[in-house]
Amino acid sequence: MIIFQWAKRRTTLLNWIAAIAMLIAIGLIFYYAPVERTMGNVQRIFYFHVGAGWVAAVTFFTALIGGVVYLWRRQPIWDTLALASVEIGLVFMMINIVSGSIWGKPAWNTWWIWSPRLTSITIMWLVYIAYLVLRSAISDSEKQRRFSSVYVIAAFATVIVTYGSIRILRDIHPVMFGGAMESAQGMEQGLQEFEPGLQSMQMGITLTVTTLSFSLLYIAWLANRMRLQEAKDRLLGLKLQVLSRLS
Repeated sequence: MIIFQWAKRRTTLLNWIAAIAMLIAIGLIFYYAPVERTMGNVQRIFYFHVGAGWVAAVTFFTALIGGVVYLWRRQPIWDTLALASVEIGLVFMMINIVSGSIWGKPAWNTWWIWSPRLTSITIMWLVYIAYLVLRSAISDSEKQRRFSSVYVIAAFATVIVTYGSIRILRDIHPVMFGGAMESAQGMEQGLQEFEPGLQSMQMGITLTVTTLSFSLLYIAWLANRMRLQEAKDRLLGLKLQVLSRLS
């Protein structure tokens, strides 16, 4: 609770931090990161793709926590946290999907293929869009928060399925982190090749900074979104007070 209040009061500071971090990340991507052997400069979109995908998973996990704590404490701020995280997560998911499609054209010679990973990520995106549809379909505030919390907890299963799909099923999408089961190996395309040593280190530094920058951007957006929701709720309360007095 204290963290939320501090973040909402420091939105300007968080915005500046996120903006500076993103400028640094963009500079590293285009001027510091090495050129990949096979795909050349088009590989640089990889840093946006992975950073956005990682932060999207973090946002949905945060929404899961918000849903669990709301059902436990019944405090609206946790529902607001879940709502804001899902909205921001959908933006990062769009960045991930679009950048992956652009990257897939030179890597796979196609914009899109219905492989297990791409199919599961599409389902995940649609499931979280349905979360927003569910909220808009329920007018009662308490019932809306309760049903939405249950839904956002169950929806996280799609994140787990998406993460595990290329480790369990044969997929054209390469495994970026960790290893894959033997049954899932043999179809990876778009793997990146760098000179060992300095180039690999430069690639790792750039990916780390980019992912951190996207994370800071998420924190800044989250603080702004929660502050906006607080103002919206306050305005709705004043509106109800005026209507009650007029009636």
